[in-house]
Amino acid sequence: SFITYLTSFPGNLHLVLVLRPTGLLSSAPSPSSSTDLGFRFSQDDFLLKMPVVMLRSVGDLLRYIDENHLASDFTAKVEYCQSDWVLLRSSIETFAVTVKEIAQLLQSFGSELSETELPDEANAIEFLVHSHTHRYRQMKDDIRGVLKEGRLLSSNLETVKAAKREAEEEREIQADMDTVRRLLAQLRDMEEAFDGFFEKHHLKLQQYLQLLHYETSFQQMYEVLEHLSDREKEIASVGTTVVQTEQLLKDLETLDKHAQEEMSRAQVVILHGHQLAANHHYALALIVQRCNELRHLCDVLSTAMRSKRTLHKNPALRWCDEAAYLLASQMVDKFQTREGAQEALQYLSSHQERAPSALSSQDHLSLEFEAILTPQLHITMVTEKLSTVQSMIRNREQCLKKLADVQVRPIQLVAPRPEPDQTLIRCKSPLFSPKHGTIHIFSLLFIWQYLVFSQHFLFAYFCDTLHIIKELIATERIYVDELLSVLLGYRAEMEDPSMANLLPSALRSQKDVLFGNMPEIYQFHSRIFFRDLQSCLETPERVGACFLQRKEKFQVYERYCQNKPCSELLWRQCAESPFFQECQKKLDHKLGLDSYLLKPIQRLTKYQLLLKELLKHCVEEHYRCELQEALESMLELLKSVNDSMHQIAITGYQGDLSQLGRVIMQGSFSVWISHKRAAVRMKELARFKPMQRHLFLYEHAILFCKRRDEDNHDRTPFYSFKSCLRMSAVGITETIKGDVKKFEISYSGREVVYLIQAPTVEAKVAWMTEIQKILTNQPRLHQGFCSLSS
Repeated sequence: SFITYLTSFPGNLHLVLVLRPTGLLSSAPSPSSSTDLGFRFSQDDFLLKMPVVMLRSVGDLLRYIDENHLASDFTAKVEYCQSDWVLLRSSIETFAVTVKEIAQLLQSFGSELSETELPDEANAIEFLVHSHTHRYRQMKDDIRGVLKEGRLLSSNLETVKAAKREAEEEREIQADMDTVRRLLAQLRDMEEAFDGFFEKHHLKLQQYLQLLHYETSFQQMYEVLEHLSDREKEIASVGTTVVQTEQLLKDLETLDKHAQEEMSRAQVVILHGHQLAANHHYALALIVQRCNELRHLCDVLSTAMRSKRTLHKNPALRWCDEAAYLLASQMVDKFQTREGAQEALQYLSSHQERAPSALSSQDHLSLEFEAILTPQLHITMVTEKLSTVQSMIRNREQCLKKLADVQVRPIQLVAPRPEPDQTLIRCKSPLFSPKHGTIHIFSLLFIWQYLVFSQHFLFAYFCDTLHIIKELIATERIYVDELLSVLLGYRAEMEDPSMANLLPSALRSQKDVLFGNMPEIYQFHSRIFFRDLQSCLETPERVGACFLQRKEKFQVYERYCQNKPCSELLWRQCAESPFFQECQKKLDHKLGLDSYLLKPIQRLTKYQLLLKELLKHCVEEHYRCELQEALESMLELLKSVNDSMHQIAITGYQGDLSQLGRVIMQGSFSVWISHKRAAVRMKELARFKPMQRHLFLYEHAILFCKRRDEDNHDRTPFYSFKSCLRMSAVGITETIKGDVKKFEISYSGREVVYLIQAPTVEAKVAWMTEIQKILTNQPRLHQGFCSLSS
């Protein structure tokens, strides 16, 4: 209708002229008729905020519009067809509305694609790919149809323009043509942007599907290699007899054949991963990590099997096994004749002649076993076994030579009638023969071998433990001396008036910043801990108690590490100062001060390594418990120091971090965030990749931060604060379908939900355990913490 046209007119209307139709005009119109008509148009139907003028005749119209601008319908000079004009304007307006609808459909479809939840099943992903592609093609067909319509409209406008003779009419048609062309350009731009968006979306879906398939292949391959590794560990490294060694070799060959097949499959999986990485896959880091894990498992398995095969096939050890079997198989009753002794002696001599040349050279053995020596397999074990077997052969040869040189009347072994209780005793003993009542030489031989090797191992354990204690004390003495040299050679020199001219102004009154609480660390070690360790030289098993007794004193290291970033910043500003060069020259130090400022941190990490070595060699349960507890306390201290160092790097938090309580854990995670509010949800779920966030778990809150490494001189990361969740408003969901490494943290009644993926299952379990502890103890927490702002 006319009213509808006015309301949808594309231009700006400033004045509406309404000419009363001829049929409605009367000779004596009532004064109210025009008013009623105008009132109805302007308020009831128009609802337009513009002036409306009611005209009774064409003459009234000519007062507003020149006759040269009116069509012939109004008895003017312009040739004009109202129906053609309305049709043309309707076509332009319809095309504009269609373009607008296409833009809305594209935006809606793009938002829908961005909000799509990605399932963990490959079949579901394939269905998404097909359905999205089908809808994309439909949208493309719609766009092509609208483009075709626009080009046809533009062509019609050019035809109309060619038929016009008046310049004013040509300008009007040209304006319409420009409008259509602008709409066509917008449509083409939208199509191009939509094509680019869908291409990226489709590529990411394809890559996600590839990643699912690759993860499945990786998990299957990883489990197979782990199983093969477990089977390899079940095969003993050294056999005690020839028969056992041969069986071990057969087992190794069978396992090696199977392992080679599986490792070939693993290489295919690794190659597939490299191909995905070469194609710029979005999960490049994860794929490379998976490839490295498979390659590492294959290398470890190959090395372990090669080492055991080399051991079992080694001629020296094989000769020892054969010699032990030969000695054990020679029967004592046959030695009683000269012929029997000579025959046994001949067997031993023949076996001695077959001895490998390596038996006489320990260096040769060292070279032969160099590629496979481990902390559990020392060359001394091999040489000890060789010397033991050779000693047994020499003793047997001496006995046999005496029997062979002297004619001895054969002795028949006759068992005397035993007393009843003695018979019972003998029958119960597995080392006695019920028939003859004598000890088997075979059993005695192996008992003797067991005692010899046991004595050797116990002696080795004692030597290793003593060696570790001596190393601990020696390195502790060096550490204390180095601390003293730094305090005297650098810190004290900062107060020496003769060195004042060399001291930079930035260093004045800054010795506590540069050195931290190093004097306190030196006092603890020189006066207390070093003396405690010296007292353990005679009783190495008491080392664990020393660490436990001084557990609280080691907290001085936490303060030192917290000051370390400030110390390093000050050092970088003044590192080239002549003052430090002069001090280093006086001390004759090969390394600069910065290396010595790292000594306390390095020493702290060294303690837990030495405790682990002591724990390996400790056999008494009580002392093992003390060492284990000492090791756990040092590891806990290292963790606490590490956490506090990370906490110092948090920036942007508006508040006092100390009010959040103690730092319990910290670590990096992949995080997805969803909100109840639709606008925020669309914004967040538009991200195809998860956000990388560094989480800090405090007693009263969880902090979400973003790790940043740029613009950092020493590459030390800092953490930009993002959000804080009060533990009183936190809920957790431990099990997430499809991924054992994911868990969920909900906040304020699920107003915000954080889906979190841990780097490992162990990390997830550790975080779940600590969060559960905090939530369980929540009623006991301080009430004043509720004022925290998230």
